Amino acid sequence: MNPSQPTTVRYQTVGWLTLAAALAYLCRNAVSVAESTIRADMGLTLGQSGWFMGAFFWTYAIFQVPSGWFSGRFGTRNALTIFALGWAFAMMGIGIAPVFWLLLLGQLVMGVAQAGIFPASANSIGHWMPLAHRTLACGFLAAGMQIGAVLASGLTGVFMTPLGWRLTFFLFALPSVVWAVGFYFQFRDRPNQMEKVNALELALIGSGRETVGENPLAKTNEFWNLMTIANRPVMWFLCGQQICRAAGYMFFASWFPTFLQETRGVSVAQSGILQGLVLVGALIGSLIGGMLTDFIWRRTGNNRLSRSGVGAGALGICGLLIFGAWFVENPTIAVGLMALGSLFAALAGPCALAATIDIGGNRVPQVYGLMNMSGNFAAAACPVLVAKLFQWTENWNVVLLLFSGVYLAGAACWVFANPKTDRPKTTFK
Repeated sequence: MNPSQPTTVRYQTVGWLTLAAALAYLCRNAVSVAESTIRADMGLTLGQSGWFMGAFFWTYAIFQVPSGWFSGRFGTRNALTIFALGWAFAMMGIGIAPVFWLLLLGQLVMGVAQAGIFPASANSIGHWMPLAHRTLACGFLAAGMQIGAVLASGLTGVFMTPLGWRLTFFLFALPSVVWAVGFYFQFRDRPNQMEKVNALELALIGSGRETVGENPLAKTNEFWNLMTIANRPVMWFLCGQQICRAAGYMFFASWFPTFLQETRGVSVAQSGILQGLVLVGALIGSLIGGMLTDFIWRRTGNNRLSRSGVGAGALGICGLLIFGAWFVENPTIAVGLMALGSLFAALAGPCALAATIDIGGNRVPQVYGLMNMSGNFAAAACPVLVAKLFQWTENWNVVLLLFSGVYLAGAACWVFANPKTDRPKTTFK
């Protein structure tokens, strides 16, 4: 270690959190890939399979705020260790479930366990990363989600062919157990709790922050509670953009292959590959979004421009690209436009994570949990609403117009969101 240079423990911290996101998405997305096999193996009806698939999102949404409180109260180190073991054992439980109601229970438990990942991670990024690089860390966290989703899409079928879905689920759960053990012994909630962090890194992490008292959301007196957060206009608009982004992403993650089959005449196999292309677009967008947002902040020092400006521009372009795809019959060009749209939609993900850290003060897990809860209720409702829309119109192409409007509405929410920062000038001691 060079004593004249800052240590780099903060990047190791982000690495742990990013790996947690990837492992969580590996487990949750593997279930959807294996759905048809599970349904045939256990003799489920389509209705039962629908309940099985959707159960995760209801508990995941409901427990965002409670799990955020838990991680804030007991620390990310303890909370994420418990959460990771919880979703791993839930995955194993699904793998051994002999009847439908136990499948359902496994999904519900997994939703509870995974609800706290991102509130806790956002809190730790706020503690560990300097403001000038905070959004890039959020971008890596968002990229971890997409990496897990892509791995689940690619590996689940490969493993199921020789091993079956039950053993595959067991194997997918094991890395999370290993991660939890390593995380507990290697991670600390704050930089000043780790001897490996030198004074220069502590100063770097604390650089560029203002006093906590300047932000009303950062005040922590006895009257400060969840309702105080929810009543702030900035939270209304952050929740609004999250609803729009989550609903749009859920369309790509659920009905998109069927949409391609029905409107562009592609095969089932081709639709899966094209869906993967969209997910890769989201992965790239998450990384670019983090770098772009930090770049703008370092150049301007303007939180609203670097957060709200990037979010509004990204979702606005996404909405226009999807609207353009409505006019295109060629499946390759249409999917290219939609993949590019998903890339721009993902640009806004790191902005939203960073904004909750900026305004949250000592309540970052609860602030992020409230925002993410609203988005996941939208994600849970999206597949049902899309099915209803098709029943009413009998026209799958109308779905593109709907989600073009959804993303444009998200851009409007970002225009009115004004995330102010809680940057304290003090360094960690």
